[in-house]
Amino acid sequence: MITRICLVRHGETDWNVARRLQGFTDIPLNAEGLRQAHAAATHLTQEGFDAIYSSDLQRALATAQIIGRQIDVPVELDEHLRERNFGQLQGLTPDEAAERFPDIQPRVRARELEATPPDGESLAVFAERVHKGLDGIARRHPGQTVLAVAHGGVLDIAYRIATGMPLSAPRDFALGNATLNWISWDGANWAMLAWDQRAHLDRNLDELPL
Repeated sequence: MITRICLVRHGETDWNVARRLQGFTDIPLNAEGLRQAHAAATHLTQEGFDAIYSSDLQRALATAQIIGRQIDVPVELDEHLRERNFGQLQGLTPDEAAERFPDIQPRVRARELEATPPDGESLAVFAERVHKGLDGIARRHPGQTVLAVAHGGVLDIAYRIATGMPLSAPRDFALGNATLNWISWDGANWAMLAWDQRAHLDRNLDELPL
């Protein structure tokens, strides 16, 4: 009973373009992000999805709703799929974050598991949340195909869950807006099926490095 999950990062936002850290800040899709969501929706009509889950942040939810309308599957909210809460780093570029928070930003950038931005959450806590969410989706849909629309940070954790890559290891894989990324669960183990599918896109931006 293999459960397949297609993870989609939300479409582009103005803060993606400005290279500002979004986290829990509820930023909408821009015009390009809407186009990307529609392109992903058209591409995914060839797949048969049994359910769609989405982060409750509007950039992910709008992307999920566009896809859901195209493939006629309702969207269910799952707060486990929210982006990491970066607290007071949110709204800043990497340079601004380094200047204003010189004690914590380098530790967050280095992927220290317990490094916690002011008013935010650590990588360890965030990863546990995402893992719990993905496990819950897989248990609810044994043998089915599910779409999950989320954020770059969530996809980062999912990649590591599926491949065994340590949370602390530097990222060496893409996390583009509106790309398609497939993982699976067989009841005992997660596995990678495909990553960074982008044939439906003219362009996209990679996840912001801190």
